[in-house]
Amino acid sequence: MEKATPLLVLVLLSLASSLTFAADPSPLQDFCVADNMSPVLVNGVVCKDPMLAQASDFFFPGLDMPRNTNNRVGSNVTAVNVVQIPGLNTLGISMARIDFAPYGLNPPHTHPRGTEMIVVQEGTLLVGFVTSNLANGENRLISKVLNKGDVFVFPIGLIHFQFNVGQTNAVAIAALASQNPGVITIANAVFGSNLPISDDVLAKAFQLDKKVVDFLQAQFGPKNLITTDKDPMH
Repeated sequence: MEKATPLLVLVLLSLASSLTFAADPSPLQDFCVADNMSPVLVNGVVCKDPMLAQASDFFFPGLDMPRNTNNRVGSNVTAVNVVQIPGLNTLGISMARIDFAPYGLNPPHTHPRGTEMIVVQEGTLLVGFVTSNLANGENRLISKVLNKGDVFVFPIGLIHFQFNVGQTNAVAIAALASQNPGVITIANAVFGSNLPISDDVLAKAFQLDKKVVDFLQAQFGPKNLITTDKDPMH
């Protein structure tokens, strides 16, 4: 048993390391430009012939252009992920521009596959994330007001938000640790799923009257979903 102990420790350390750093698959070649026309389904996107790669596969224009924030929440997210830049495939990174009207909100959401880091370009944002369930049953809110040039990190998978607390437009640039981090907007997912979650379930989960649940489901139904430019990440 004593001889086996070092091997066991090594195996456990290997497992811990692999779990700690689990993210998008690492590239095994210079690049793997996504072939979005391929019928093959893999965890990621199939590579096209590298000899067919062009500069346009690694390029996205116009992130300096303001987006329309005339919607119910007063924000708009311009995603730049593997859908927009096929050359990001296997590289484990993407980004976004987030535009805010005065008092605009990027609603509480999560990215199931990527940590997010934002830098404020203009304006003042109140940002925060909520921890997972603690042993005492609480969920801590970690929040801060950011000004131009400030940077903040939202850990992978945790619910977070950004709110423009100023009377002028605000802009932030986000970097995410995945080529396709995904997004779950909490209110849309809970009250706007297709098919709807039973109002009995939601009424009990949120301790609400079923009439309130029905009202919220009407607000967040598929016809009322908040849309963004390009492929939504937030």
